[in-house]
Amino acid sequence: MEIIMSIVAGLLFTTGVYNLLQKQLLRIAIGTALISHGAHLFILTMGGLKGGAPPILVEGIEHYTDPLPQALILTSIVISFGVTSFLLVLAYRASEANGTDNIEQLRGNDYE
Repeated sequence: MEIIMSIVAGLLFTTGVYNLLQKQLLRIAIGTALISHGAHLFILTMGGLKGGAPPILVEGIEHYTDPLPQALILTSIVISFGVTSFLLVLAYRASEANGTDNIEQLRGNDYE
């Protein structure tokens, strides 16, 4: 199962980097979101996909689930949501003010 999750995280990283290299601001925002989702899957996979009881001390339970990767992913989700919403608002404001979302045209280069 870890191999499948690693492949999916790699695919998310790959498509995220591809979208980051595009010329439209919306694709750049989508690329950052895909990279953050790939990082979430990577953290979850490296934490181990083991089953177990919740980390509450109860007699008779020997295998507990590690809560640290889940806490790190939850923090990362909140941060990536803030970054993605900021990038979407920035892209919207830039396209409304300039009439385009093409990076080359925003720089002043008129390449098509």
